[in-house]
Amino acid sequence: MPTGSRAKRPDVAAIRIGTAGWSIHKAAADLFPAAGSHLERYAALFDAVEINSSFYREHRVATWERWGRSVPAGFRFSAKIPREITHLRRLVDCEPLIERFVEGPAALGARAGPLLVQMPPSLAFDAAATTRFLDEFRRHWSGPLVAEPRHRSWFDGEGDALLARFGVGRVAADPAVAPAAAEPGGSGDVVYWRLHGSPRVYYSAYPAEFLARVSERAAAACRTASEVWCIFDNTALGAAARDAASLAADRCAKPATDAETG
Repeated sequence: MPTGSRAKRPDVAAIRIGTAGWSIHKAAADLFPAAGSHLERYAALFDAVEINSSFYREHRVATWERWGRSVPAGFRFSAKIPREITHLRRLVDCEPLIERFVEGPAALGARAGPLLVQMPPSLAFDAAATTRFLDEFRRHWSGPLVAEPRHRSWFDGEGDALLARFGVGRVAADPAVAPAAAEPGGSGDVVYWRLHGSPRVYYSAYPAEFLARVSERAAAACRTASEVWCIFDNTALGAAARDAASLAADRCAKPATDAETG
């Protein structure tokens, strides 16, 4: 049976803002409470996080359960699926690995958010292979799912149509490999930004003007999507936490629109 579940769509989705991983860089430590584990301190400031360590290694189900117990009820985890699936097997013959992996996120219960399929830059769009992969995935995971393709062949419309067929949102990424890659695609039900830092990937902080544009686009997405996420991956020097905090402060400072208040 598939694990994970879609929560009932709210009248207006909230924007979930966080970073890739919850390690607290010393350059941003002043943003967080001093007491508690890194995850507890992180969850005192943000309501979402993307687990990247699941890309590199398997975690015990008990570890996922412990993470879920460490955060408030409103907190959500997204999780990157293993590189063995995406980068080594390149989405082919992965069903046993998928079935094993989703046991972890499922253990988060109501705190589970989207699973992320980040593809290698060399993986071109193949409709037949992608269909088989997503069919396998959906047999075991009915919850939110997003994909980050990084080959230009994914952005001519056919790739988005196939992702939408399986209820998969396409990540809006910065830097973008093609103009369309900078905008959300696929299913409009789950909208997900991954901001890696630009011009220097993983290092550069974003200027206020860029964050303001993201805030406006995310607010617009909230009117139609069930979930809207913005994850900062420019973590190398602590910029991610500061950018995420700035974006969250901007959203809180803006008055709600008619659409947002229903």
